[in-house]
Amino acid sequence: MALAEEALRRQLGKYKFRDLTIEELKNVSKAYPNFTFSMNTYTFKDGSQKDLLNFSGTVPVKYGNSYNIPIRLWILDSHPFAPPICFLKPTANMGISVGKHVDARGRIYLPYLQNWCHPKSTLIGLIKEMITKFEEELPLYSLSSSDAARQAELLSYITKITEGETDVKTRSKIGGKNEECFNKITVVGAGDLGIACVLAVAAKDVADKVVLLDLSEGAAKGGTMDLEIFAVPNVEISKDFSASADSKVVVLTVNSLGNAQTYLEVIQNNVDLFRGIIPAISHYSQNAVLLVASHPVEVMTFVSWKLSSFPKSRVIGVGANLDSERLQYILTNLLKAEVLAKDAWVIGEQGEEKVPSWTSCNVVANQTEAMAAHNSREKVANRAMEVLKGKGQRSWSVGLSVADLTDSILKDKRKIHSVSTLAKGCCKVNSEVFLSLPCILGTSGVIEMVRLEEDPLVQEKLQSSAGSIHDLQQQLKL
Repeated sequence: MALAEEALRRQLGKYKFRDLTIEELKNVSKAYPNFTFSMNTYTFKDGSQKDLLNFSGTVPVKYGNSYNIPIRLWILDSHPFAPPICFLKPTANMGISVGKHVDARGRIYLPYLQNWCHPKSTLIGLIKEMITKFEEELPLYSLSSSDAARQAELLSYITKITEGETDVKTRSKIGGKNEECFNKITVVGAGDLGIACVLAVAAKDVADKVVLLDLSEGAAKGGTMDLEIFAVPNVEISKDFSASADSKVVVLTVNSLGNAQTYLEVIQNNVDLFRGIIPAISHYSQNAVLLVASHPVEVMTFVSWKLSSFPKSRVIGVGANLDSERLQYILTNLLKAEVLAKDAWVIGEQGEEKVPSWTSCNVVANQTEAMAAHNSREKVANRAMEVLKGKGQRSWSVGLSVADLTDSILKDKRKIHSVSTLAKGCCKVNSEVFLSLPCILGTSGVIEMVRLEEDPLVQEKLQSSAGSIHDLQQQLKL
């Protein structure tokens, strides 16, 4: 390699997976000894900058004759869980042939990059596909001397882009506000739930811009095609992770549709899916709040927390927010118990294991009155929970719940929601599991967990859920 391994190791000090990255670079250097490696500053579309490893060299391509195609690859600091940024690096006498794999700036787009998933995807595999695609459609052509002269000015601009330099002063403004100030939301996954979230957020007018990140293979179809046809305002559909850059909230709705036979295999498939998503998302939106709606929400919120390395406050699951809102509505409007409704919450694990709880208690004169009040409240809660059992969670209803949560986060409402949060230390839970608990939400995610009444039966239920979730997490391969 052009750089000694020890020197490279020092320069990659801030890379999250340095050893894995170095092993990949060794393989590249062995297969393509002409490549040179260096650390340079890369400037992203939003003007943010980062020192990244990059390597330049040529790849051999046969297109009638043999050609050496110059390329430059930028390795993100979340590699190998996020794909590199790839460019052609044309010389002064070369022109770029814009095609389905190359744009006018020389940026390279390949199915391999779109479907990048460690450990299946590697730099060597990427270069091999690059060669294959370039042999189908040569990305560069030779310029005549007059064309070369006209190309010189354009080439200087292309060089700036491929070397990660852009004009920071040209950040666009929309509606009179800098993009930095935008309330931007990205929804990952274009299934029914993802589209429901987009429509609910748009209807509630929560964000200035909503990006729907469609990770499915092939062209837009079904709901995404309809979104494009009817042009929902301020909604962008993309297959490129970079479109999510600088999101304030990222909503995760994806679920694997693999051929798993067991529940554990289903969850492991989801974990494998998230391994290719979370590092890229957290790279492009390093200050975002991750809002997880994928199933099972408690486990996938834990997985998102581990893969993102975000603080626990900025990784939350939709949890029992929908059930809590429904419970409060039932208590107020159906059972006419409005006084109780404001302190009532559904907490714990989604599904049959959820349990009602309370965040305050009226002061009573003596223990006898306290017991009577508790019994009366418990009867009302049980009636409300029976009504709740008949309410399913359709995609559109979860979408409305997601819009409610994002509204509280983006507008810093400091409103209480029952969401999946790290429960360790609460209700005598000692393991790293996420359970739905009442939390105050703001722009930084969970600001504060609201204290629950001490109820031995509720605590026992939460501890039981925590134990089963923790046992399941121990069987997963992260």
